[in-house]
Amino acid sequence: MKPADIVARLKTAEWLVRAETQELWALLDGERGRTRVVGGIVRDTLLDRPREKSDIDFATELLPPEVALRAERAGVTVYPTGIEHGTLTLRLGTLVAEITTLREDIETDGRRAVVKFGTDWSHDAARRDFTLNALYASMSGELFDPLDGLEDCLAGRIRFIGDPARRIVEDRLRVYRFFRFSASHGGEKFDPTGLAACRDASGTLGTVSAERIGAEIKRMLSLPRVAITLRTMVEAGVLHLSHESIRRLHSYERRARRPDVAARLALIIAETGSHKLKSMWRLSNDDIVAAEAILAVAGLLREYELHEAAYRNPAALADGVEVAAVLADWSDAGRLAVTEQLRSLDVPRFPLSGGDLVRLGMRPGKALGAELDRLEQLWIESRFALDRDTLLAKVERSETLR
Repeated sequence: MKPADIVARLKTAEWLVRAETQELWALLDGERGRTRVVGGIVRDTLLDRPREKSDIDFATELLPPEVALRAERAGVTVYPTGIEHGTLTLRLGTLVAEITTLREDIETDGRRAVVKFGTDWSHDAARRDFTLNALYASMSGELFDPLDGLEDCLAGRIRFIGDPARRIVEDRLRVYRFFRFSASHGGEKFDPTGLAACRDASGTLGTVSAERIGAEIKRMLSLPRVAITLRTMVEAGVLHLSHESIRRLHSYERRARRPDVAARLALIIAETGSHKLKSMWRLSNDDIVAAEAILAVAGLLREYELHEAAYRNPAALADGVEVAAVLADWSDAGRLAVTEQLRSLDVPRFPLSGGDLVRLGMRPGKALGAELDRLEQLWIESRFALDRDTLLAKVERSETLR
């Protein structure tokens, strides 16, 4: 496809011609070229790649107070989400947009920057991270490419803008972003100069918060292919995972039809433990619970406790099979056999409740709950064959009976 045809995609992009986008552009002097869309949505439109998020980033010559004043007068909701760096978030209907004034970073400690606002688009581009992210689109869909980033974008080259070491010093999270974009947009191939700079900076990443690192890692783990990237990060001293974890992640990636974040976390937890991983990446409780559920199901499947796995957590079965296959080194035929057996299972509802035991004379409390759990386990081990009457006959009489 000719570059001109690729660039033409911008003019007809759904997000660009949407009335809400055009309204914001008009509000911010888009027709005069004072405001352009920048970054990921431009890049991925050129690459014809779908995006999960439809949020739009604008760059503008207008200062934040002027942006806020115009938005408020037009009835557009304003949130000062990054006002110290010149960023406001505007909401217009269903459109959420970040509006950032053109700027230069004049002082930074690797986490926070002192910025200087301006009107020079080339200077704004030069302070960004990678060439493929310094692409701008005008209100009419014209591409503005001050650093010749389009060529890198189309070739899948993840190249730092200017001196990689300087870009990293400005924001050390860029080390992780280099690897993420190399996985998502670079085919897991790594620009040698950028990789060397990341390796050199590996001992200085302690200033990056665990939350920010975790957010980048989760985005990586959501990608179809990332195992080679994670291994490269380990070799560069940027990521601290065992070789066994990397091997398992690579095996999982080759096997799984749709690699999943929680399943990958489960494989890492199998080696590191939940507490360490949660602390290392500041993962949410939901992340840990989902991964632990998959790991628990995988453990049951490895013991061929198929009925219990299917009954205890049916939602985690599919991922549990994939994780068990990796942990137990099943062949593809073995994994398929387990999957077919699970599909053939008819999992009924447990036929007893606490009320049944109360009616037998058992007092409500912990002992009743423990007895109900015991009966449920017997029922599972019978492969759901024990009926209600048989289970009631197995109730153990104790001092808890009235």
